[in-house]
Amino acid sequence: MILLLNGAFGIGKTTVAQMLVARCPGSLLFNPEVAGMVLQRSARLAGHVVEDFQDFRLWRLLTVWGLRLARLRSSAIVVPMAISNPWYLSQLRDAIGRFEPHLYHACLTAPVDVVHARLYGRGDARETHEWEYRRASECCAVHGGEAFAIHVDATERAPESLADAIIEHGLFPASLTDPAV
Repeated sequence: MILLLNGAFGIGKTTVAQMLVARCPGSLLFNPEVAGMVLQRSARLAGHVVEDFQDFRLWRLLTVWGLRLARLRSSAIVVPMAISNPWYLSQLRDAIGRFEPHLYHACLTAPVDVVHARLYGRGDARETHEWEYRRASECCAVHGGEAFAIHVDATERAPESLADAIIEHGLFPASLTDPAV
């Protein structure tokens, strides 16, 4: 099974994903940002400026291929991502669904002022991280929508509570011995 754990920058996706993986020995954390950053830097070296690596079709293809390979190693994978474009999300879900019948999507949500406060709290000042603040605002504006799956309110919940909620929703197994996997 693959869990796409969506949410705005600074909402806690990676922390929650790490907790889920720690609770389920044998599961994997798959971070598609790594390939995206390589693509973005390569484009810059070639003289092309692409503000968001998600705009690269190749990034979406590499994410799917990487997940296909990761699925050979583990039966439970968590993918933290900040997708705000419903079309990109649909492309990813359709492509992953071709090889993984147990694909789930949860979206951590919170008001934009809460997310901005979290970004600031982790040391990301607006003056030096304007892009993250803008993208967090864009994510918060759309993540409450229907395309963004099961919503998990992260406004006043600790990461442990968010991980519990995802497991309680049946979106991630408590262990790999769970018959639902």
